[in-house]
Amino acid sequence: MAIPNDICRCSDDPDSPAEQDRKSQGNVLAVLIDEHPIRMTLDELILVMHADPEADDPGTATKDALRHLISAGLVNREGKHLSPTRAALYFAAVDRER
Repeated sequence: MAIPNDICRCSDDPDSPAEQDRKSQGNVLAVLIDEHPIRMTLDELILVMHADPEADDPGTATKDALRHLISAGLVNREGKHLSPTRAALYFAAVDRER
């Protein structure tokens, strides 16, 4: 029996929970990369993510996305401060060159 992969929950439905999670993770990582080298706190990040008044609960979505990004090794948490890892910054630089 195959073990489900929590990291890549691909879906063709843009409204599926998996796709919404992927978008939230991408948005959180993009904000942290764009703000680098400034380190943000979780509260600051949530304020940025709350810019969409249509979102159901961006605070929860932001915290969930951040938890996944930290466990994937893409975000560092040092006390209250958040920053993208070297791997995330490297990939962002490579991706921009395409």
